[in-house]
Amino acid sequence: MNESGYQVLMEQDVLRRRLDDGDLPEWAEQHYETFRETMLGDNDGAPFPCYFGVESERQGDALYTFVDSMTDKDALLALRDTLLEYLDVYRDYSEACSLVAFFRPPAEDLTEADYHERLWHILQFLHVHDTEPWPADIPTDPDDSTWEFSFGGEPIFPTTRAPFYDDRLSRYCPWGLEITFQPRSLFDGITADTEAGQKAREVIQNRLEAYDGVCPHADLGDWGVDGDREWPQYMFSSDESQAPDECPIRIAREHPKVPVTSVDNSLSPADD
Repeated sequence: MNESGYQVLMEQDVLRRRLDDGDLPEWAEQHYETFRETMLGDNDGAPFPCYFGVESERQGDALYTFVDSMTDKDALLALRDTLLEYLDVYRDYSEACSLVAFFRPPAEDLTEADYHERLWHILQFLHVHDTEPWPADIPTDPDDSTWEFSFGGEPIFPTTRAPFYDDRLSRYCPWGLEITFQPRSLFDGITADTEAGQKAREVIQNRLEAYDGVCPHADLGDWGVDGDREWPQYMFSSDESQAPDECPIRIAREHPKVPVTSVDNSLSPADD
């Protein structure tokens, strides 16, 4: 961990030292500093809604990586390796150790539809190149309320921020795509069927409305609750006409997943 380069797993103190030393590209500094200011700052007095994320950043509990492209195979393979390393060590850090991945800003402005396409391309790529079988207790149908993106044998909740959000400031990142990967185990004890989970949901929803100035998104829900779906929460829609109507990912329970040659390469590095 913390080796040279920026497509690697970094602890917060190492990341900040490398920024101070000028060892990371300007876009990486912009991405992280904006993220940190968002987590620890406020919007007209309202704190960032996810207090778990706020405390994780304040306490230095998270791990970080930078990804050179949203579409390039080598960049996404590097993300795959970093995510596997993270899953191997995150329990040794804290109960709130998420992985925050910052992607190099695209060369040209992208639409909301483009960002949805990029996200699902990344998740599909990770699935196809996963080194572990799909968990036996997680269904393969995204329309199932207990479905969740899984990788390295673990269910994971990936949540995103992107430039296209005009109203939902909590989901806005001016530089490009940002994905926070949170294993399901981080939510032990605070799921919808627990008193602590219900209280956390109420607090976060109240903070969401205060921070964003709009009602919480209609797709906001809880894993495993009948009628709720996990996948639309990974990247909330701003304009429904630009968001997918059905979950774009295709899950194979067989392992290895599918031949590498069958991966959708319709998105080329030039798209970034």
